[in-house]
Amino acid sequence: MSWTSSADIRAHVARHFARGTLLSSMVTGRLDFPWRLPCKGPTAGEISAHFDAVRAWAAELRALPHARVVMRTIRHRTLGTNALPAEIWIDTLEDALALIGKTACARPFARLLAVTQDTYPALIDWLAQHPLRALESAEAWERLLAVIAWIDNHPRPHVYLRQVDLPGVDSKFLEAHRGVLAELLDRALPHAVCVPAAMGVTAFAARYGFLEKPVRVRLRPLDESLPLAAIGADITLDAPSLARLDPGARQVIITENEVNFLALPQVPGTIALFGAGYGFAMLKDIPWLARARLHYWGDIDTHGFAILDQLRAVFPKAQSLLMDRATLLAFESQWGHEDRPTARDLPRLTADERALYDALRDNRIRTNLRLEQERIGFQWVERALARAVSTDDPP
Repeated sequence: MSWTSSADIRAHVARHFARGTLLSSMVTGRLDFPWRLPCKGPTAGEISAHFDAVRAWAAELRALPHARVVMRTIRHRTLGTNALPAEIWIDTLEDALALIGKTACARPFARLLAVTQDTYPALIDWLAQHPLRALESAEAWERLLAVIAWIDNHPRPHVYLRQVDLPGVDSKFLEAHRGVLAELLDRALPHAVCVPAAMGVTAFAARYGFLEKPVRVRLRPLDESLPLAAIGADITLDAPSLARLDPGARQVIITENEVNFLALPQVPGTIALFGAGYGFAMLKDIPWLARARLHYWGDIDTHGFAILDQLRAVFPKAQSLLMDRATLLAFESQWGHEDRPTARDLPRLTADERALYDALRDNRIRTNLRLEQERIGFQWVERALARAVSTDDPP
């Protein structure tokens, strides 16, 4: 039967809770109580055909706790006069929450609503829009408000998050709550305090004026006669220090694979740069890189070519290394599978690179084909370096 059951009533109220409507009404008052819920009962024919089932249905609804069932009298020529449920009402928010076992949720939400009203009323609209997310943060809510007050009193503080000195607040707390904090800060703080271009959780520090951990670059001299070799065989520097350095290198090989970075052989006038983890935008202000001949060695797959395209946005003359069709076909036995290939256009590839990229993204050779750089035979790598890496000054 399609008659409204007690389970249907609970499910209807639960859906409103899951959408945040019930708790939001504590802020907005937009859900008027008493609240009438849908109630579909039996037709006259169904009453005659299924009288016992109709009586059981009526008894079930009348026994529903925290709901008010309005009955109507039905007069039937053979069954006589009977009272059946016609309307179902929830009289209060407390009844609605109790009906679905969510009474305990209202108390912490009411507390955080009250404290927010007292401290940052500009955040009340956020509570109305995201009551369940606020409830998830109920235990941390007062500390979150304290952080907002601290930043409000120290606009763009130019310190590390670790230096926010508040009871119960440490850098791990701030990292764990960056998403919610960012939404709250954007509402609570003057617009001038926020950097609009710094978007997303990873840009939290930049958006609100905190210091960020400096990006560090790892490099190896592949020529022992270079001045850099006197510093060490495997060197890590922050970007500003790297910009002040003049390693005397004519060529730079950038690779995303650490083992390849460590295994690259000696090449005159050359250093290797480990490209994992920081992208390329931070390299654009390093003057000696702009003068060097750059080679990028990545996987032969769609993402490898996408990274090459990204590098050329910063260094247009960068050349690819071991990312050609001959290398791909020479190591067919080592082919693998690319899980999530990209299909976007890459405008900075050369004609040969674009032809291979198109063959990969269009699955003309094999579906989701990739050749990881570490699967290429090392003698092939050495011969390719000898051919491709010129010892002449770059153009």
